[in-house]
Amino acid sequence: MAGHSHWAGIKHKKALIDNKRGKVWSKISKAIILAARTGGGDPDMNPRLRVPLADARAARMPKDNIDRAIKKGTGELAGGQVDEVIYEGYAPGGVAIMCEIMTDNRNRTASEVRKLFEVHGGKLGATGCVAYLFDRKGLILIPNDKTDEDTLMELALETGADDIRSEGENFVVTCEVDVYSDVCESLEQASIETSVKQVTRIPNSSVDLDVNAGRKVIKLMEALDDHDDVQSVAANFNLPEEAMAELAED
Repeated sequence: MAGHSHWAGIKHKKALIDNKRGKVWSKISKAIILAARTGGGDPDMNPRLRVPLADARAARMPKDNIDRAIKKGTGELAGGQVDEVIYEGYAPGGVAIMCEIMTDNRNRTASEVRKLFEVHGGKLGATGCVAYLFDRKGLILIPNDKTDEDTLMELALETGADDIRSEGENFVVTCEVDVYSDVCESLEQASIETSVKQVTRIPNSSVDLDVNAGRKVIKLMEALDDHDDVQSVAANFNLPEEAMAELAED
């Protein structure tokens, strides 16, 4: 878990530096489209839609973009043909990787993702090869200078969070997907600033890596995360604090 939460922090910092807001909005739009297509455009009646809407608020996505994505999903506008796929594979060092994909062209995306694995020393695997190593959860990182543990504990547990703990410079909150939007909203209402909010795959076991192997894994994860069709990337590696600090500065 430490490696995964640190990866989320590194990803967030680099996204700010790289100014990828447009790409983030595009990915959230796909999630909104798919959720609206499968359960309708009313978040009160469609719990799945509440997750990408919470992400859209966190990313400061314009309301017009959100409404347009919902209408594409419900069929009121064209462009709602998006499929959801899970790709699984291995990174250097035997690290398991899971990618959540949303695409309008499965063949193109599969070819491109397979190539990314190969270029970075990994290998795309068969369906189910690593899924058992992960649980799908909401993950929220809160800088530890933005609140105190007692306040956070009371607030998060009231809204159904599973766990709150301190890791490095952050408090880490995990929760089931069906209460993710409630936990996010409670933090917003309490004016508690978060650095990362996402639904992702959290590993239930980990592989210990040194800095060199960790660097290779991070490079693969960054390449996958940068792909337009990849919604999220998760891996089950773990690195010492010093190694994560070094990689964050690369």
